[in-house]
This record gives sequence, structure tokens and C-alpha cells, in this order.
Amino acid sequence: MKDRYLSVDQVAELLGTSSRFPRRLVAERRITFVKVGRHVRIPESAVDAYITEHTVEPISCRTSRLKAVA
Repeated sequence: MKDRYLSVDQVAELLGTSSRFPRRLVAERRITFVKVGRHVRIPESAVDAYITEHTVEPISCRTSRLKAVA
């Protein structure tokens, strides 16, 4: 058990959102979570994976995009 388990409020603070957003991720089963009694805990690795999956990389060269459109 090397992973740290975070509360919904801790995940919200980490993501810079309200607590409603991580609760919605849990309700829609879009992030891994653990039920401890009636409490919901989200593994820190699941938050890292969610951030990695939803990171949008910038376009490296603007001219190549313009050539593709033309």
C-alpha cells in the first residue's frame, strides 16, 4: 500500500476545482476510487493518471498547421 489516498476535497484542491468536480468523476466512474465505509478516497496515482490522460499538448509549429489547412 504505497499509494496515498486522498479525500474528495484534497483532490479538488489539487486540481484547482470545487469538490463537485471530483464527486462527478466518481459518480460517472471516470476515475478510480475506493470506498472506505461511506467515505470516498481517490488514489494519488489515479489523479496523476487522469491529469496525464487529459493533458493537451501545444502545437509545436504553427506553420505546419497552416499548410495542412491550405
